[in-house]
Amino acid sequence: MIRYAKPATLDEALTLLGETSWRVLAGGTDFYPAQGSRPIRENILDINGIGSLRGIVEDKTHWMIGARTTWTDILRQPLPSAFDALKQAAREVGSPQIQNVASVAGNLCNASPAADGVPALLVLDAEVELRSTGGTRNLPLADFILGNRRTARRPDELVTAIRVPKTAAAGSSGFVKLGARRYLVISIAMAAVRLIVEDKVISHAAIAVGACSAVATRLPHLEQALAGQRLDGPLDDIVETAAMPQLVPIDDVRGSAAYRLDAAREIVARAVQAAACRPPAEVAA
Repeated sequence: MIRYAKPATLDEALTLLGETSWRVLAGGTDFYPAQGSRPIRENILDINGIGSLRGIVEDKTHWMIGARTTWTDILRQPLPSAFDALKQAAREVGSPQIQNVASVAGNLCNASPAADGVPALLVLDAEVELRSTGGTRNLPLADFILGNRRTARRPDELVTAIRVPKTAAAGSSGFVKLGARRYLVISIAMAAVRLIVEDKVISHAAIAVGACSAVATRLPHLEQALAGQRLDGPLDDIVETAAMPQLVPIDDVRGSAAYRLDAAREIVARAVQAAACRPPAEVAA
């Protein structure tokens, strides 16, 4: 017999997860389109009644984003400028109606290579908090998403929060997305950049690109190349020539692999300019 459960507390949800196999339902914006007209043949664990999983709180060491926090919640929450890229990504997650119900953790658990929220969280050094009746573990986001539609979550675990270290919630950031149209589109490529600038010199750079590899990825070669550069220096030239071996895009209906590689460099350059608060010349033109 197929079971449906809507626990009111986290402890109740974890107990159920420890007993048998469940398919977790949060916002449902990926769940229902993926299901289509096919009959449901799995136990459904609806976590929308667990109020403790929604909201953003700050403690001494981290910003904690509850698993059920929506993209609209992200947009409305006062956050440091390092989170600007995440807020810009939030505006790109479907329509406002989708943003009102889609959860941040659901975007990660869906594990699409084109998930808008992942690059912006990668540049914040985000961790994923997973809980079970056996305890809690924290995984770097880069270790949580294993591939297309695959994560490191165990069947008895629930993602309960996304943790952003306060050491990473510094500097300013920007996000740029390329799609076939302006709104309601799956990305051809996207980039998030976070820069820490001291005396007009970049002391730290964090850069991530999505939709150009099986999972969104940081670009350490470019990060190292930008560190120590002046804001009025040739940042675009550095982006143009830096090695990006992590990017291995595919050909599909949205664009060729070669086009994606070229596009990735351009949108990374624009995201760098946005994070550096420099107006991009080509956009202004």
